[in-house]
Amino acid sequence: MNIIGLSAFYHESACCLLQDGRLVAAVAEERFSRVKHDARVPVQAFRYCLEAGGLSLPDVDVVAYYESPQKKLSRQLWAGVPEGDEELAWLDPHQPERAIRERLGYDGPILFFDHHQSHAASAFYFSGFRDAAILTVDGVGEWATTTYGRGEEAALEVFEKVHFPHSLGLLYATITSYLGFRVNNGEYKVMGLAPYGEPRFVDQIRQLIADGPGGQYTLAMDYFDFARGRRMFSPALCELFDAPPRVPESEITPFHCDVARSVQAVLEEMLMAKVRYLAGRVDSANLCMAGGVALNCVANGRIVCEGPFERLFVQPAAGDAGGCLGAAALAHIQKTGQRHSDESLARIFLGPRFSADDVASMLAATGLPAHDFRHREADLLDAVADRLARNQVVGWFHGAMEFGPRALGARSILANPLDPGIRDRLNAMIKKREAFRPFAPSVLAGHAAEHFDLDHPSPFMLETCRVVSPLALPCITHVDGSARPQTVERAHNPRFAALLEAFYRRTGCPMLVNTSFNVRGEPIVCTPADALLCMGRSGLDALVLEDFLIDRAMLPDTWEPLLAAWHSRRRSAFGRSKSAIEENLYTFV
Repeated sequence: MNIIGLSAFYHESACCLLQDGRLVAAVAEERFSRVKHDARVPVQAFRYCLEAGGLSLPDVDVVAYYESPQKKLSRQLWAGVPEGDEELAWLDPHQPERAIRERLGYDGPILFFDHHQSHAASAFYFSGFRDAAILTVDGVGEWATTTYGRGEEAALEVFEKVHFPHSLGLLYATITSYLGFRVNNGEYKVMGLAPYGEPRFVDQIRQLIADGPGGQYTLAMDYFDFARGRRMFSPALCELFDAPPRVPESEITPFHCDVARSVQAVLEEMLMAKVRYLAGRVDSANLCMAGGVALNCVANGRIVCEGPFERLFVQPAAGDAGGCLGAAALAHIQKTGQRHSDESLARIFLGPRFSADDVASMLAATGLPAHDFRHREADLLDAVADRLARNQVVGWFHGAMEFGPRALGARSILANPLDPGIRDRLNAMIKKREAFRPFAPSVLAGHAAEHFDLDHPSPFMLETCRVVSPLALPCITHVDGSARPQTVERAHNPRFAALLEAFYRRTGCPMLVNTSFNVRGEPIVCTPADALLCMGRSGLDALVLEDFLIDRAMLPDTWEPLLAAWHSRRRSAFGRSKSAIEENLYTFV
């Protein structure tokens, strides 16, 4: 049974392959096209899934699509045509099926599932739980924005929904836009900015949303303009805060920090209330969450520590890209009557991989010098640990690429968390991003409790906790004393765990700073060539490509301008610019 799960045409398209119940591949289209949040039909991701499974098109039994185009169209028509939208292709509910037929060349069966049903399935059926309460929260699917459900064995029931335009995700996206960040992209910046402020605008934020009976709530729509307007908020929101919206890229003031803190506080308040309501409806010790709001790791940390459930599973690609997992799992049940697996999703390394010989061929073709550590892994790890201990920043490229928004030790930028200046250097020279943004640590699982208030594995960086380490760790400790750790086990990522062990032997510190291998505005790197390009455009001191180590000092003087020219050509070939309206409005088509 070969099932392709597919999500596309909204925020971030992706494909996955379930082969006889085993998750063989999962990847977002952006990693191939190099267009961040690429929503187009995932041609290259689809091709990769076929290659990973050793399949040709006739071998695919079914394609499972993550939402219902007809139901989505009904909500779009209710909202009306966005002002200035002259292209009405989105009025055709058959567009997804036609794209699958024409662009992917697939002529077999296609199954369609509701958006939040796919979210719920992506969490429950990959959690390993036999039973669970299920909460999904995002901007909007077809009509639903929040759903409450239960799962038991192969059965999944959604028993209550909150409907558009009332949405926790859209509340948070609206404040994201007001604070000058891009919607569907900058919400995590608001979360990172929040600890710098005080919750002095909580009362104003509460005027935007009213709690309701059971799982319900409503937005005060006078303050919002996302359905029919050209931006997320109405003038009434500016009047409520007695301040104009922040101009993107302008100075961030204490006022902006306080607004961020306030919306984060109200989001957590609402989520905690709804989690407690769900616990009263579902008799289970387990909670599963998915949807874009489930990527708010600060809220997740509170749910774990203060909530009524004993265990929480958040699907690591909880946003729209991960909907393909749920659609595939639902298709498997429809075809076989059984859930595809009873095991928890422990590894998310499901993308392309490249052998040491592949890297050797590329280096030979480019004439780039490199240290060759083939068949000498211990020597490679010692060399990398030595550079990290000397406060160098290292690009780390090994094995199959991660699925989801977090770098988890396959496509990572690594640094020494003991270096007091490394945070500013990473933000300014490497990642080229805002100075307030925190960095996450990857820590050996056996040492996690010594440094973090964490009593369970956290392999996907999806919750925050207090730093309790005896070490001074300024780079990974946020202003509120928290961190977002990844616990690393040898069974799941042996080479990365071995690197952490080598660094621990050298420094007494069992963790590294781990941030995604990309610069601002770019997707995480996918190929060795992407990694080299990123090295040329950033301040990386060294780069590990499988069994090869390249020091920046080894690069010829002409390499950076050549890479810059190549990068410009690639963006011209693959790029897609967004209008100012698109960047400041939640796209509903």
